Amino acid sequence: MAQIGVHARGLPGLPDDHAQIPVWNAENWYFEDFEAGDKIRTIRRTISEGESMLFNSLVMDHHPYVSDQDFAEHEGLFGKRIVAGAFVFSLGLGLAATNCQNSFSYGYDRLRFIKPVFIGDTIYTIRENIGKEPKDEKMGKVRVSYSVYKGEGELALYAEHLMTALYRPAESADNG
Repeated sequence: MAQIGVHARGLPGLPDDHAQIPVWNAENWYFEDFEAGDKIRTIRRTISEGESMLFNSLVMDHHPYVSDQDFAEHEGLFGKRIVAGAFVFSLGLGLAATNCQNSFSYGYDRLRFIKPVFIGDTIYTIRENIGKEPKDEKMGKVRVSYSVYKGEGELALYAEHLMTALYRPAESADNG
């Protein structure tokens, strides 16, 4: 299994002694380090009205379900405003995000908004490596699932992330 934050990677312009310090949340995982079935669970976070409305404003999503309290209470299906699904998706993946220096986003599949998330709900994410396959001579493809839960374990969102990850260089194969 890959070790998080163990491998230092120098950057131009840093003093040598600084370059040897591992970068926080910047893993050096290679394709070979991703194991199907590995899971992590994130910390929880509560979604506030202010950040929900800021997101809506940034992306110009002013649907009455997310921005009109009277509509949501009296005409909406849920009796209160919901958090935009795109924001739940962003937060859910962000909770589990790492800065793996050897992998790159390839796209997303199977995105589903399963249950509404409301302002004031608390969410967390379980990320699972679900498969991998070779892609070309430089990198492979890794499929990761993100299950975003609200409250005490109610599944609210599911998505699969396709990533490419570099193969471990031959000269570092023994350094795992």
